[in-house]
Amino acid sequence: MVVMPATGCPVAQTIGMIGNKWKLFILRELLCEKKRFGELRRNIPGISQKVLTENLRGMESDGLVLRTVYPEVPPRVEYCLTELGRKLGPVMDAMHEWGSEVAAAH
Repeated sequence: MVVMPATGCPVAQTIGMIGNKWKLFILRELLCEKKRFGELRRNIPGISQKVLTENLRGMESDGLVLRTVYPEVPPRVEYCLTELGRKLGPVMDAMHEWGSEVAAAH
């Protein structure tokens, strides 16, 4: 779990939880719908299995992602955002809007 920095800065807290490109891409994918590991890997070009696993585990530990294992053979595992993770939707929307404006200006 990410610990609040000594400064108590909310921006630092947010960056600590979602501050790398892979976590942002995972959030983007899971904001649409729950996904299996293979779907996430296919939809996020350039991410390795190891990096995806590490980021999903970290996001699960931080309370952003829920991992559900179904008792089937072979086992089926799905990932979805928790309520806390879904609250990042407006943040992602704002980043999309800002990025679109910047791209249009250049």
